[in-house]
Parts: sequence; C-alpha cells; structure tokens
Amino acid sequence: MNLPGSVVYNSLSACALHLAPFSVRTMNTQPLGLSELSSTRLAYGCWRLADGLAAADARRAVFAAFDAGYTFFDHADIYGRSECERVFGSALREMPGARERVVLATKCGICPPWDGAQHCYDSSAEHIVASVEASLGRLGVESVDILMLHRMDYLAHPDEIARTFTALRDAGKVRHFGLSNASPSQLVAIQRACEFPLIVNQVEISLDALAALDDGTLDQCLAESITPLAWSPLAQGRLLAAPTDARTATLHALLDSLSAKYSTDRPTLALAWLLRHPAAILPIIGTTNPARIREATRACDILLARTDWYALLVAARGTRLA
Repeated sequence: MNLPGSVVYNSLSACALHLAPFSVRTMNTQPLGLSELSSTRLAYGCWRLADGLAAADARRAVFAAFDAGYTFFDHADIYGRSECERVFGSALREMPGARERVVLATKCGICPPWDGAQHCYDSSAEHIVASVEASLGRLGVESVDILMLHRMDYLAHPDEIARTFTALRDAGKVRHFGLSNASPSQLVAIQRACEFPLIVNQVEISLDALAALDDGTLDQCLAESITPLAWSPLAQGRLLAAPTDARTATLHALLDSLSAKYSTDRPTLALAWLLRHPAAILPIIGTTNPARIREATRACDILLARTDWYALLVAARGTRLA
C-alpha cells in the first residue's frame, strides 16, 4: 500500500455522527522504513480511546483524525484493557474504503498486572501469535500493516522472534514489523535474525525526553532507514503544564516566544521541533480533543530555523552546547 501525498476522505465520518462535514486536511507523507508503505508526518495514537471516554466521544476522536488527514493509526493490545482496538475497529467499519487508505499498527508483548497477574514481558511465539489473532478480531481486519514488540523481553531469543514474524507474514496476518522501546543493540540482535528489514522503532522523544538524540537510537534510524516513532511527543502534557523548575520555565518561555514568531502555539511548535530532525521522526498524537487533533497538523507546515532548533535544545537540556 503506497499512500498518495493527498489523501481525501469522503464525509462519511462526519455523517456517522450527524456532524456538518468540513474540509479534509492533507499532510505531506514520508516512507516508512524500507517498505512500500508511506505515512503522513503525524500519526494518531489510540491509547486514550477507552480512557474514561463515552463511546460517542471516542468515535468522534477517531473520525476527527480521519478527517484531519492522519493515515497512521497506532495501537497496542493492552491499550484500554484491549478496548481501544475494539472502539477503533467499530469506527473503521463505519467508513467503507478507509481500511485501504490507512497504515494500521499494533503492538504486543506486555503482560499487564490485571486481575492480580504477574506483570512481565512475553515475546514467545505463543504469546505473539495469540496477541495478533486477538487484535485482528477486535480491529475487525484480516491483517495489520505493522506489528511491534511493545517492550523488549529479556527471556526472548531473536531467532524465535524472527521465526514468529516470518510465520505471521507468510500467513498474511502482518505485513511489516518493528520494535518499540528498543535500544540500538536490541534492534541489531533482532534484525540480524530476521530475513526482512524492521521498519520502525517506537521510542519516547520530546523536548523533555532527549535520550534518543545521544544514545544512538536516531543515528541508527538514519543509518538503517528505520522510521522513529515518537510516543509522548509533548512529554505526557508536561510541555503544556505549569513549569516545576527553572529549566522548564526557561524552556516554556522560549517555546512561547518562538510560537509568536512562527504564528502558532506551544504544542504545535514542540511537534515542529521533532519534525525538523533528519531521521524523519513521526510524532504520535494522543489527544482525543477534535480541535487539538486538527490543530496539530499545522506543525507539518513549520520549518524551524537551525538556530531556533538549537536554542530549544539548549533550553531543554539546561546546559550550553560544548
């Protein structure tokens, strides 16, 4: 599936909620790793769709993302105790033809401590296959475009992971694979066992989470043509909240100053900072507010000057460049 640069949805999503249809936003696209897939420069993260939202509000958020032009939708088997995939699948079925226009990604490998269970990571063949089968059922699809291991399982062997990935691909249930929260060395170990390229690594990246700049993660993504997916690109809301120390106060003040310069707001500018990196970081937007979902797309139109990008880096670190 090679998504075109301008993806236009009809007004079925708006009509499904009896809303007046509005103009569909289009975003530039980028390739996803060494695959035939492409995606808009922003992804929509579905982890909050069952976070105390009424069903209508959750569906409204999904429809807003479709109508705003997002083509990458990020899931995990554990989000909302698995309800997020079900909510999204229900919305997807209300828009005929939408499945062919989007990149559908999910993750597995975390055993959460629900109902007294032991919290652990599991990348065994049995767990991966069972998780994929369950996700496909909840989403109501025959295959997902990308499957990621959510956290690295210390007891997993790369060869077993590779065999499982290959079996899922050959069965037509998963098209491509990647990792989440993987270090560069963990990614190398699994990539060497796989006969096809891993195309994404989903890690935390924001102006308040800068480790990927220095630990080799983004360097590896550039060198190996792997797309870095940035979870919590607004630092779980910390970039929007009142500052708690002198460093964050300085960063927030600079964000506000530069927001005025670029005629935008603080969260949009923080997303533009990520988009400026040459590794083609793909930020995952998690808000369920339709207005914020649409507003975030303005980040794709902002090209930060190099000096402004570095000024924000210095403020975020709280230290001068060497």
